[in-house]
Amino acid sequence: MSVPLWVWLAVLGVIAVMLAVDLFVHRHAHVIGVREAAVWSGVWVGLGVAFGALVWSVWGADRGQEYFAGYLIEKSLAVDNVFVWAILLTFFAVPREYQHRVLFLGVVGALVFRGVFIAAGSVLIASFSWILYLFAAFLLYTGYRMIRQRDEHVDPARSRVLRLFRRWMPMTDAYHGQRLLVRKGGVLMATPLLAVLVLVEVTDVVFAVDSIPAIFAVTDEPFLVFTANAFAVLGLRAMYFLLADLIHRFVHLKLGLALVLIWVGVKMLLKVDLYYIPTPVSLAVITLILGTSVVTSLRATRGQGRRAVQAPTDPPFRTADEAEVAALEPLWRPRRRSGRGVRD
Repeated sequence: MSVPLWVWLAVLGVIAVMLAVDLFVHRHAHVIGVREAAVWSGVWVGLGVAFGALVWSVWGADRGQEYFAGYLIEKSLAVDNVFVWAILLTFFAVPREYQHRVLFLGVVGALVFRGVFIAAGSVLIASFSWILYLFAAFLLYTGYRMIRQRDEHVDPARSRVLRLFRRWMPMTDAYHGQRLLVRKGGVLMATPLLAVLVLVEVTDVVFAVDSIPAIFAVTDEPFLVFTANAFAVLGLRAMYFLLADLIHRFVHLKLGLALVLIWVGVKMLLKVDLYYIPTPVSLAVITLILGTSVVTSLRATRGQGRRAVQAPTDPPFRTADEAEVAALEPLWRPRRRSGRGVRD
């Protein structure tokens, strides 16, 4: 598959423009409701599907199917990521009107990290074909571990990342609007929002370690791997606001995701030397597994409405009052100019 440089630049330009539009629309902090989240989810999914149709028409059905298989894998694994975000943002009592900003920055970071991982993975596969065995074994192990731990949830109170962050970075105990850094008493300090952003980025890196090898099982074309990841990740913020209050209803989804990882691990293992499973078959199996897990989940939790994740009774952070925000010092102090003939 030959992809000219200008096509790469055009795709990156579209992504940058869409991020800029999203940031402009949400430039003022506000609570994002279900309706707004549904509209934006439709926009992002429509954009991803439209790009897949473009790939299909320009590079053929095989490449189009590879893109859609990768997009479906990344989108489904992203749902589990969204549920972890819901737990993190609720535990740390991030005000709902500030959640979009931290997730926006988290998604930008996710695009950068995944781009690096994809480039590294492509180089490794091109240089060492045996690396596919390691990827396959990792996917099989991850799927098995996910089945065993499907009823377990992340515990933010035991986060080592947060402990390390607080050890090396002075931090306030209160949110100061959407600020990530503030200056108090002459000391530059992180706000809890920056700490939560770090946790969101680390969480996405962990999920990327699972999802990047999974998509290489359905296509080894870097352009398709990156674009499927990018268009799946771009809709994560809207998906969060749409699904965060429905975590309790997707009781079988984790099992479905585990089976998807095991399936693509088997596909990758067979692909090395034995048999190449056609992409349409892979796409059909992935769709069947995910569709079944969603339908059975909704049937098992029939009659249950939206319900927010339970917040702790004593959250670790609070929201600063107006007086505290007004008392903040300028973040960046102007440098004092000095020189010959000038007295300080």
